[in-house]
Amino acid sequence: MNEIKQSDIPSMSVGRAVELLSRSYTAVIKKGLPMRTFPSVMLWGPPGIGKSQAVRQIAREIECIGKKAVVTDVRLLLFNPIDLRGIPTANADKTLAVWLKPQIFKMDESDNIINILFLDEISAAPQSVQAAAYQIALDRVVGEHRLPENCIVIAAGNRVTDKSVAFRMPKALANRLLHIEIEMSFESWKEWAVGAGINDKVLGFLSFRQNYLMCFDPSSNDHAFATPRSWEMVSNVLNGVDSDVDNMYSLIAGLVGVGVAVEFRTWAQVYDSLPSIEEIFAGKMPPVPRNTATLYALVSAMTAYARDHRTDMNKIANSIRYANSLPPDFSVVLLKDYMYIEKGYKEKLMRIPEFNKWLQTKGSLLNGSLR
Repeated sequence: MNEIKQSDIPSMSVGRAVELLSRSYTAVIKKGLPMRTFPSVMLWGPPGIGKSQAVRQIAREIECIGKKAVVTDVRLLLFNPIDLRGIPTANADKTLAVWLKPQIFKMDESDNIINILFLDEISAAPQSVQAAAYQIALDRVVGEHRLPENCIVIAAGNRVTDKSVAFRMPKALANRLLHIEIEMSFESWKEWAVGAGINDKVLGFLSFRQNYLMCFDPSSNDHAFATPRSWEMVSNVLNGVDSDVDNMYSLIAGLVGVGVAVEFRTWAQVYDSLPSIEEIFAGKMPPVPRNTATLYALVSAMTAYARDHRTDMNKIANSIRYANSLPPDFSVVLLKDYMYIEKGYKEKLMRIPEFNKWLQTKGSLLNGSLR
């Protein structure tokens, strides 16, 4: 079988893919149509770029219209063809074989539920298992078992060129799917990361060194390398175990590699020279740092504090007054990050007089972010 040419399919960021697919699915739901109206989707991309995260984001977007989204995550690499069809057993009079339904097909068919069947690592599955996915992708059945009408099918996998465990997808299966290649976009990742609570040191460092967000090299034999997924794990370590980068250095190096971890540890030292974030949000005006690395750290620390105090609009207003004293480009980055805190937060900012005053002087630099 020939490999599908990746140049023949559209490339987009995780955020753009989530936006397009969520809009399509919600349109189908609002019109009361069965979910099979929209084709099954295949997300291509290198390891750790955020394909699984995209599916979870789509589920959250669907829930915004009043439905409950239930994701069934199936790692096809771990399946045999028989696992998809079920276990054969005799019928009541022992004259015919019947197939017990696999757990993955046990879905709630209620009107207020939208099921998402996520066939992850489909390109890593042997072709015999991929063949069993034919019916799921197009006919939404496997053998005697049928998916309910409220079920969305999304598949994901690495490309053969990524040198991961991957088999070429048979043309017959490929032609049953809507293909999207996920590409790296720092802005798209940051918009998700601010709202998701990614650690402020991770946000600040990657804002300073955006090229370190994704360091995947299919020709390298390294086991630890930086990807959006591994940075999320670094964030979990810092948020949940110990926020001191020095103390966690060995664990961080085991996630993103020694070279990147050394730079991250060195850069994190700038946090020792930051002005008091509490004073800024209390309305005081401590001196503004002049060092570029320190300014990136300050913006990420202020964003994290604003995220944790998002309902205290007096504190937010105080921080916007301080933002006016930052260099214009950093001031704009800070206010854009505030807009990512939660869905609809920019509308809340628009009700703050300090924000509208800020818009009068620097709003033109936002490049359409208020739309």
